[in-house]
Amino acid sequence: MRQEINPKETSRAQAFELWMKSPMPMVTLIKTFDVTRIYNISRQHGLKFNMLLCWCIGKAASSIDEFYLLPEKGCLYRYDRLAVNVIVDNIRGGINNCDIPYSDSLEQFVHDYDTLTKETQASCKDIADEDAVIIGTSAVIGTELDAIVNQYTGIFNNPFLAWGKYRHHWFKTTLTISMQFHHAQMDGREATRFLETLQKTIKDLSV
Repeated sequence: MRQEINPKETSRAQAFELWMKSPMPMVTLIKTFDVTRIYNISRQHGLKFNMLLCWCIGKAASSIDEFYLLPEKGCLYRYDRLAVNVIVDNIRGGINNCDIPYSDSLEQFVHDYDTLTKETQASCKDIADEDAVIIGTSAVIGTELDAIVNQYTGIFNNPFLAWGKYRHHWFKTTLTISMQFHHAQMDGREATRFLETLQKTIKDLSV
């Protein structure tokens, strides 16, 4: 569920005034994560690496109030839940979007992820969750990447994370992730807190 709110009555009042009409309101931060824990759990339990990472992203975001806000078409909206968008290769050789509702339960998220992505793959149709703030993701795993920068136009205002192929070291696996967000939604303080929380969530992951 989403509700339009008055930006002047929120902590984002000044940022909304400054950045809502900016022609390039998006900010990108880039951080290299230790994803050894996800890699090991993925191999030990037969769970998809990207699925586990998406749950960690949702878990970290759920603890930060600004992720429940979304600036759009000159307005500010508050949502009561989150979803994580993934890109799915469909059976016709194309791609579709699939929104996975975030759940604190990893087991529930795994079930929803598997069910909805298989449905999207077979139907070649997008699955959209209109009642949740969508955290966009894109896994471009054909090669290792140092950064990914998405559109800066403000057409898509949702927070967006993207990454390439992970890197193996002697005793560690790392992954560089780019995070893009609308400056009216959050500042660097909130964004960096999310990135730090994401790293802790990854290291604390258990199944």
